[in-house]
Amino acid sequence: MDLDESAAAFTRLTGMQPNPYHPLVWLLGDPKIGPGVAIGGFTEINASGANISIGEGCDIASFVSINCSDSHKRAIGIDRDIERRDIVIEDHVFIGSHSVIKGGAHIGHHSVVAAGSIVDGVRVPPHSLISGNPMKIKEYYYQAASE
Repeated sequence: MDLDESAAAFTRLTGMQPNPYHPLVWLLGDPKIGPGVAIGGFTEINASGANISIGEGCDIASFVSINCSDSHKRAIGIDRDIERRDIVIEDHVFIGSHSVIKGGAHIGHHSVVAAGSIVDGVRVPPHSLISGNPMKIKEYYYQAASE
């Protein structure tokens, strides 16, 4: 089975429309994705009910979750609604494999999210390194390298 056949099978099985990144990328809602973005397989970008903006030249590895929705309060009975918050990923951001970007996050340009990190709904300055769970932010870590 070639790549086109795989993409067609995935669409038939899931109802998800094909995308220009990888046949096994889940795009939900209408995320705004800039030019030159690479997205690895098994990555989910869920913009259902909120805005997700991904700038140009970003590299998003495989098995990443960028999800504007949080239903934990509904699941445990303290809220009736799913919380949905916008996400902004500025230009030239690298997001490592198995990372989670949660609603409300705003990641500044030329930043790196280390593999396996969970990025909470905070504003991260440009040129930063974000790593771990709980996340640690090294602000402007890559700034000298870009000058």
